[in-house]
Amino acid sequence: MRELKLEPVLVSDDLRVALTSAGLLVDDLDGSDRSYFALVAADRRVVGYSGVETCDDEAVLLRSVVVLPEYRSKGYGRHLVELTLAKTSPSAEVYLATTTAASFFEPIGFASVQRDQVPPAILSTRQLSGLCPASATIMKLERPPT
Repeated sequence: MRELKLEPVLVSDDLRVALTSAGLLVDDLDGSDRSYFALVAADRRVVGYSGVETCDDEAVLLRSVVVLPEYRSKGYGRHLVELTLAKTSPSAEVYLATTTAASFFEPIGFASVQRDQVPPAILSTRQLSGLCPASATIMKLERPPT
């Protein structure tokens, strides 16, 4: 997977289509606190997308993780998440919300947390304050101590 690179991208129709096709949210993509990335192959084909929303100095929300259908089940999703996490501050707590992919994120180091364990900055994001259903699983990255 060395030929794959994570590159910053702007919100685009391609990003919106990829997320919509995967059943992911697109209502809150815009914002200066959000960064998006494309996992790009050596031949410039996009393999997938990811994003992070900076909520405050101590917490970020991993969001918009999608691997395009033709690349699924080949390990690209984990690689995409790991490269995206490398773009976050090592001291930041990383959270995500999912309705279907908790089992995908667990081997990467995410664990389910209760809402009362989630910082207000994360809970006040549009995703967690209204767009995601209350039944969504909230997960936190369990980073080893530094």
